[in-house]
Amino acid sequence: MPQRPKRLTPSRGPLDLFGSEVRRYRELAGLSLAQFADKIPFAASTIGEIERGEAACDRVFAEQCDRVLDTREALTHLHDGLFDGRTAVFPEHFAAWPDYELQAEVMRSYEPLVIDGLLQTPSYAEVLLYGDRQAVQARIERQSVLVRDEPPPPRLIYLLPERVLRSRVGTTEVMYEQLHRLADAVSPRLSVQVIPDGPPHPGNLGAFRIATLPEKTRIAYTASEPHGKILDGRFDIERLHERFADIATYALPAELSAVLIREIAEDVWKP
Repeated sequence: MPQRPKRLTPSRGPLDLFGSEVRRYRELAGLSLAQFADKIPFAASTIGEIERGEAACDRVFAEQCDRVLDTREALTHLHDGLFDGRTAVFPEHFAAWPDYELQAEVMRSYEPLVIDGLLQTPSYAEVLLYGDRQAVQARIERQSVLVRDEPPPPRLIYLLPERVLRSRVGTTEVMYEQLHRLADAVSPRLSVQVIPDGPPHPGNLGAFRIATLPEKTRIAYTASEPHGKILDGRFDIERLHERFADIATYALPAELSAVLIREIAEDVWKP
């Protein structure tokens, strides 16, 4: 017997909504996955993953679907509205997170290895992303959420160990610019707090972010191997929130952190 198609829940997120519309138009056209794959330059397995909301796609996929399925550009229009080009460069497990950043009223971030992407300079991001220009542009565009006028930008509380400031990413020029950018970012709505080198602290289990959305609901993203994941379970998020509070007790206040960041920039990274 043929496998029953996965039941789709469009309300779960943009990937599920887009995938459900692709499947709907394909079925209205009377095409199987294999038949559809014969008409566009994408494998049936890839199309299936997109339809199930398990994989992101770029705008070209939407354009090819519109061409074959005679949708009057409905899928391209939907792709533009949902993703604004972002899914082409963000990995599938992260693709939905920028939408939560846009909705967030408060964001908490702990990153033990590199500077948080929302505060990276283009040069620093380019090293981490191996020169992928599209990925760098998408990362930098995410940062606009912190400087928008309406609605007010989210409050960001960012914790990082001192060793991140001393770990080379690219050249000394890249590091010098990045650290000054980080210190300059400190403001009433953006707190950067450094955990000085010293006693062990409970922040050795990996990076994570917590977004507090309207009506005080929370969602989290955790970084892990082979890839990160988005969490919405209350128990998991409460545990992460408690861990963040515990880590924060080891951090310097934002003003002292900015002083330390500038000192490291001048002492270690000044070209």
